[in-house]
Amino acid sequence: MAQVEATTERIIAADADTVFDTLADYENSRAKLLPPQFSEYEVREGGDGEGTLVHWRLQATSKRVRDCLLEVTEPTNGQLVEKDRNSTMVTTWTVTPAGEGSCRAVVTSVWKGATGIGGFFERTFAPKGLARIHDLVLENLATETEQKADQR
Repeated sequence: MAQVEATTERIIAADADTVFDTLADYENSRAKLLPPQFSEYEVREGGDGEGTLVHWRLQATSKRVRDCLLEVTEPTNGQLVEKDRNSTMVTTWTVTPAGEGSCRAVVTSVWKGATGIGGFFERTFAPKGLARIHDLVLENLATETEQKADQR
């Protein structure tokens, strides 16, 4: 099995702490950030970063739906790692300062892909599709946190 990777990033006009805290707030903020490809969102344990266990269904295509049960860790400052108990997928969110009053948010998902012709198509198309979905989350994150920054 080959490793498959999808990465996207965005500069957000809000400070890194605000962006990270919003992203790590699975109890209140995270559900608001998710586009329609996500459903059945439920926090099962915790709710704020490290120690959170969260469930959702991700519909990547009309026929491709993943049931995800994610364990959240914070291995370093400004980083959230979501490990799916139901697959090999690991998603890492990294938020770092990018100048005064802005930050860079990067999301990378990796997983062990299928082999054969199915694996070829997965390696070719899945990263682009997942990156588009993550870009929507980052867009919503930017909207949410930039509004907070404007209110200050």
